[in-house]
Amino acid sequence: MPGALDGLKILDFTTLLPGPYASMCLADMGAEVLRIVSGSRPDLGDFMPPFVPGTDISAGSAFLGRNKRCITLNLKDPRALGIVHRFISQHGFDIIIEQFRPGVMAKLSLAYEDLKTIKSDVIYCSLTGYGQDGSMATRAGHDINYIARSGIASYSGKKEHGPSLMGMQIADVASGSNNAIIGILAAVISRHATGKGQSIDISMTDGTIAFNAIFGATYLVDGIEPEPEATVLNGGSLYDYYETRDGKYISFGGLEPQFFANFCQTINRPDLIPEGVAPRDLAAVKADVRAVIKKKTKEEWCGLFKATDACVEPVMTLKEVFEDTLAKERGLIVELPVVCGGTVKQIASPIKFSDTKQVYKSAGVTVKTGNHTKEIFRELGYTEDEIEAFVKTGLFN
Repeated sequence: MPGALDGLKILDFTTLLPGPYASMCLADMGAEVLRIVSGSRPDLGDFMPPFVPGTDISAGSAFLGRNKRCITLNLKDPRALGIVHRFISQHGFDIIIEQFRPGVMAKLSLAYEDLKTIKSDVIYCSLTGYGQDGSMATRAGHDINYIARSGIASYSGKKEHGPSLMGMQIADVASGSNNAIIGILAAVISRHATGKGQSIDISMTDGTIAFNAIFGATYLVDGIEPEPEATVLNGGSLYDYYETRDGKYISFGGLEPQFFANFCQTINRPDLIPEGVAPRDLAAVKADVRAVIKKKTKEEWCGLFKATDACVEPVMTLKEVFEDTLAKERGLIVELPVVCGGTVKQIASPIKFSDTKQVYKSAGVTVKTGNHTKEIFRELGYTEDEIEAFVKTGLFN
């Protein structure tokens, strides 16, 4: 059975994490994704050094390149423009996603304004840190910078220590990748209705600012800025992480009265119930709760809370996550063939379809090992002699 996005054909000019993650998700759902890697750009997953055993493919390349094909193409070579035009006009690749700084694709004659003259209904998604316009458009940045400028860091973390780092890229993936996916699919639906394509401007900072869904909306009404450990969600209540006797942690999120009551009963402190999850003397009450939680191990607390709805769950390591019943029951690990032989385990798509289920064809490749350049050019109609001439004259560098 075809995937949910069967028939969509995407040219992917992205690298590193946000764009490749977005195009991988689209490929998992059935879109045909062709990566175009130019020159000496870093390959997918170069920031993820562990390699798949027996190959020179990094874990990042194997994961982010999943279900995609890949070619190398020197975009500075004038001939490359004609190749890209052929993909769009003759082979149906009418969705573009790119992650260069604003202006780079225009210099290559590959901007939206250029490509829509080749196919008027092309959909063109540009994914950057600060957007396509404005005074910061060409400024370099990383996840920490986008979060810093979003306002979120100002009220996250602890008063004593300031903002806290996260172990994953919130702005890159949760904002950039997911908004790119949403924007592309919305543009596809619009094209079905109107016959028109369009450009999509995705800023990772814009998306992260929009994550201030609760406190940003409140500030725009009352003008009061949230501070660290001052709201029910950032440490200003008993909603928090608590250390156990064995140096591990559990999480408590029971904001509602019934869940808080269950929590208090389970830790044998029913006296805390009347004042709720945000008591007047929060510091003293939280210190009491921390002392109680530290009397038992994480496993002991998990056993006690398993029998009640109190919104308490353990802080798990990745080993625990991937060995846990939940991950297995939900099918969150898949095993894919690697081009060099063997298989590699990966995190599956988190989206579950009743009919158009994802098909995991193969792990990703690198530009050096197993890329599909010659295979793709044969499909474009080039002869072996022409392909070898391209190799010798640097078109594929």
